Amino acid sequence: MNKAERAQMYVSYLREEGYAPEVDKDGDVMFKFEGGIYYVLIDEEDEVYFRIVYPGFWPIRSEAERDRVIKAAMAATASTKVAKVFPVGDDVWADSELLCEPPEAFKQVMWRCIRSIRAAVAKFLEGMKPGDEVVDQQAPAPAA
Repeated sequence: MNKAERAQMYVSYLREEGYAPEVDKDGDVMFKFEGGIYYVLIDEEDEVYFRIVYPGFWPIRSEAERDRVIKAAMAATASTKVAKVFPVGDDVWADSELLCEPPEAFKQVMWRCIRSIRAAVAKFLEGMKPGDEVVDQQAPAPAA
């Protein structure tokens, strides 16, 4: 199955589920879900690779914030099954990647992947709350 055929497979499924997906200029599938824009990114070389991406959900506004982003992203990724949160340029993305063989098996896991992404994003946002900065665990000893 080539990229266009796989894109059509995802589009058909999403339409059946009541969504209005579109194929973008790169041949990937974009759809809206609960206020967010998600993509099914299609790897031309690997037909069993299934990846859903929630791109650019958090802008990184400074280098100091980038440090907090990395810590919050690592915590979110470590505590969530399947999903990953990571910086891309000056934005934060989340995704879920699986191997689905046959490719049509994605139907059995797609919504669980999205729930996983949403759980990871929620964990990330929790870590980005003001005042939640990680404190140095090696505080200096009190003066004698």
